[in-house]
Amino acid sequence: MESENTLRRLKTIEGHLRGIIRMVEADEYCIDIIRQIQAVDAALNKVSTQILDNHLNTCVITAIKGNNVKEREKVIKEITEVFEMSAKV
Repeated sequence: MESENTLRRLKTIEGHLRGIIRMVEADEYCIDIIRQIQAVDAALNKVSTQILDNHLNTCVITAIKGNNVKEREKVIKEITEVFEMSAKV
């Protein structure tokens, strides 16, 4: 199931983040900490991409194929907003 895979990945990321916290508490080398943060960023981006892909292939396709114009407009607006937010980060 897709949600089980997503949860497993997020729990792995959570553990990795706890490791970074321990590194900071232990005053480890800054570049090593940054590299670990980058690894967590990459892992979160992968999860985000997988969730978006799932959304596009389920909710968005259903809305586009459906007869409800407002629902189509809503899902397209949501996707646009997601991309606008990612550009701000």
